[in-house]
Amino acid sequence: MEYRRLGRSGLKVSALSLGSWVTYANQVDVANAREIMAAARDHGVNFFDNAETYAAGESERIMGEALRQLGWAREHYVVSSKFFWGLTDDPNVHHTLNRKYLLSAVDHSLKRFGLDYLDLIYCHRPDPNTPIEETVWAMHDLINRGKAMYWGTSEWSADEIRAAWEIAERHHLHKPVMEQPQYNLFIRKRVEQEYKRLYEDLGLGLTTWSPLGAGVLTGKYVNGIPAGSRGTLKGYEWLHERLLAPARTEAVKKLMVIAEELGCTPSQLAIAWCVKNPRVSSVITGASRPEQVKENMLALDIVARLHDDICARLDAACEGVVN
Repeated sequence: MEYRRLGRSGLKVSALSLGSWVTYANQVDVANAREIMAAARDHGVNFFDNAETYAAGESERIMGEALRQLGWAREHYVVSSKFFWGLTDDPNVHHTLNRKYLLSAVDHSLKRFGLDYLDLIYCHRPDPNTPIEETVWAMHDLINRGKAMYWGTSEWSADEIRAAWEIAERHHLHKPVMEQPQYNLFIRKRVEQEYKRLYEDLGLGLTTWSPLGAGVLTGKYVNGIPAGSRGTLKGYEWLHERLLAPARTEAVKKLMVIAEELGCTPSQLAIAWCVKNPRVSSVITGASRPEQVKENMLALDIVARLHDDICARLDAACEGVVN
C-alpha cells in the first residue's frame, strides 16, 4: 500500500480507502462490516470514510461498532464523516452548514461512532444560505475543541473552496485541507480543470469518490441491470438512466477490451486510473464482501502499467462521455 499526504497536511492516508455509502445498513451489517474492514486493513488501508446521511446515521453506528470489535489502536486508522443534509426536516438541521447544526451534528456523529474524535470532517455540500465565514468559524472551533483533526469540503466549487481558505487565512483559522469530489474515467473536469489552480495555490488534497461511476465502469451493466446489483436497491432508481446510458455502455465495452489486454478486471483498471493522478490523496472504494476488497486492492498493481499510450487509448474510449 502507498500512503500519500492529505494535501499539505502531515496526515498520511492510504492511496485506496474504504467507504460505506450504499453498502452499510443496506447490504452490510456489523458482522459483515467487521470482516470487510479487517480485510481492508490487512491490505494496508488506514482510511475509512462515512457520512451522517448514509443510511440516516446507521452507517456510522455500524462502522463504529465494527471498529470497537476490531479493537485497533486509535492512532492507526483515519475515520471521516460529512455534514450538510441533516437527519430531520427541521429548518436548522436540513440542508445547512450553520454553526448550530454543525456543532450539534458532529457530537451526534461521535456518539454513533463511539469515538472521542473524528480525523476528517467534511462540509458535504455548499450552503448558499449560510455565510461561508460562519461555516469556517464553526469548523475551526470543532477542531480547536478536539472534535476533529482536519476539515474539508465535498463537491464545492473552486471559488467556494478558495473563499473559505482565504477567510481562514485572514483570521488565522484552521483552513480546509481536502475536497471530496466525484472522480472517475467519465467524471473528470472538476478535478482536472476547475480545481487545477488550487493544488499549488492552496495545497488542496483530494479524497475522491465513485471511481467505478456507480458501478458502470465494472462492465456489469452492459447488458442491463443484473439482479442483486446497486441498480436494484430501493431508493436508487435515479441511477438507472446513468447506468444504462447507451454512449456510456459503448465506452465501457471499449474499456473492457483494454482491461483484458492488461490482464485485469474493468474495475481494477478504473480504480488504477484514479490512483495514477498524483493530485489524488486517496481513492474511496466500496465493498459488500471481503473478496471485493481483495479485487479492488489488486488495482494498485496496475497503476505502473498505465503508460502514456494506454492512457491515450482510455481517453479515446471515453471521448464524448466525459463530464
